[in-house]
Amino acid sequence: MIASNRTRRATLRARQLANRAATRIRRRGTGTLATHCLAVGLTPSEAESAAGSLRRNAKKAGVAGVVGRAFRKGAARVCTRYTRAAVALIAAIYRPRKPAYRLAATKLALAA
Repeated sequence: MIASNRTRRATLRARQLANRAATRIRRRGTGTLATHCLAVGLTPSEAESAAGSLRRNAKKAGVAGVVGRAFRKGAARVCTRYTRAAVALIAAIYRPRKPAYRLAATKLALAA
């Protein structure tokens, strides 16, 4: 495959992922922390990593989300979903080191 096409496809895939996550949050009003991270443009692996740190900060902030179930590969898993305002509170406490995470934390704080 031509390198420019590969780059174009990767960019499009990342944009689609972010748009789908943002739409899901807009439609339901809540989303998991990983979904919020995907919506601001992190890759799936970066989103999982940042979500773990945000979960830790949610406990510090005393923010409790809504308990729900996520279905994946035929299995139901317990998850916690947060509103945009709750994520903004959590992101205010979050102090990442990696530049991509810093940008994501800023976007999360402004999303509310």
